[in-house]
Amino acid sequence: MATITPDARFQRDAAVTAAPVATSVLWRYGTGQLGAQVFRDTPAVLLPLFLTTMLGVQAWLAGLVVLIPKLWLIVCDPLVGAWSDRVRGRYGRTPFLVAGAVLTSLGFMALFTLTRSASPLLSAAITCLLFFLASTAFSMFSVPYLAIAAALSHDPHQRTRIMVYRMVFSTLGVLVAVGVAQPLIYALGGGNRGWTVMALVLGAVCLISMLVTALGLMRVPLIRDETLPGSLLSQLGAIKGNRPFLVLLTTCLIQNVGQAAGYTVIGFIYLYAIQAIWIIPFFILVMAIAGIAAQPMWLALSHRWGKERTYVVASAAWAAVTATWFFIHPATDVIATIPGVGALGTQHLLVLLRGAVIGVVNCAFVMLSLSMLTDTIDYERRRKGIANEGVFAGLFSAFEKLAFALGPVVAGLVMSAFGFVSSTGGAAAQTPHAINGIVLLYSLIPAATQVLSLLVFSRYRLPQC
Repeated sequence: MATITPDARFQRDAAVTAAPVATSVLWRYGTGQLGAQVFRDTPAVLLPLFLTTMLGVQAWLAGLVVLIPKLWLIVCDPLVGAWSDRVRGRYGRTPFLVAGAVLTSLGFMALFTLTRSASPLLSAAITCLLFFLASTAFSMFSVPYLAIAAALSHDPHQRTRIMVYRMVFSTLGVLVAVGVAQPLIYALGGGNRGWTVMALVLGAVCLISMLVTALGLMRVPLIRDETLPGSLLSQLGAIKGNRPFLVLLTTCLIQNVGQAAGYTVIGFIYLYAIQAIWIIPFFILVMAIAGIAAQPMWLALSHRWGKERTYVVASAAWAAVTATWFFIHPATDVIATIPGVGALGTQHLLVLLRGAVIGVVNCAFVMLSLSMLTDTIDYERRRKGIANEGVFAGLFSAFEKLAFALGPVVAGLVMSAFGFVSSTGGAAAQTPHAINGIVLLYSLIPAATQVLSLLVFSRYRLPQC
């Protein structure tokens, strides 16, 4: 087989990489992350709550319901990536994006509307099956979507710009997935009607935003590589030589397990530990505004300090503020009374302050981890002249989803060990010991995994070709 040299590849792709990526392309690319974030975060945050308080499923079993479909994704994501690599020359990645957008949205709606039965065990099985199908559909969108980011520019700073726009819509997605979903459910009474309306509304958001990206990028010029021949296993074997990618992959896996455990208990934190469900939309709104406003700062710092140093600073700051959640408790004073909301206490203000800081730092290390992923793919292209973006994106996505599957399992085990009581038709009272377990999952456990991930990241080095 003839070898395609990096120099020849770069000359052929000069039209793609000579100028900055158009702002309209950045908007069209970023919009899809809104729906993707809703699908990722809403089940992560609310599915365990739905299973344990509406379907009567035990906490440990609820964790397995989330784990089983995502174990499949360890295989599914790389397969989708390799498949999209092989057909991209003829059809591009648009068919995957469109099919993934439609099927993911339908699967999301089904998760919260078609899973009720007379038996908690049967409900768990139905939910597991539907989540399996919906997660597979999401792979068809999320893997090619991530791969496209590495094919929009050879310039590492431009790829950071791409991820900044993605991060803006990711933050908006968190606002919808967490800040709108649960309050909407409770505003409608917290019963079946509330869950059904939430599923239909957010499912429509997923569909519209993901289709904007799928159809909006159809004619955007991309860097084109030949597909590396051979089986998926042989392509994965070739990745072993890309040490920066492997270090980044391991870093994000450790980091995401802790974050996922924390995401799992967000609903429980505000229900039991803070006892202020009403503050969720305000917390998410503050976090979203701070995160979006901080994006230009992080873009400038990454250009000045380098991505690696900026990533470490943001990650360490996140770990520090996350550890402070260990000290939360219900408000015992009243600073002000907000009409239509209620009494605002010191603890509520501290929650909002944490939201602002988390919004600033969380958006940075997530955005930079994705930007460094595109750097490792470009490094592969520079040293070999060929880079299967889909395989890299598929493996990275698979490990991310594995982490967000292991997180609920960790949460379920900890909650069960601390005596959490499941129920049907609504939330049951919990002991102080059970609430302590929930608080640990939201504070010290994710902070510890973040620190551990930084120890691994200290070995990250991106060679210059």
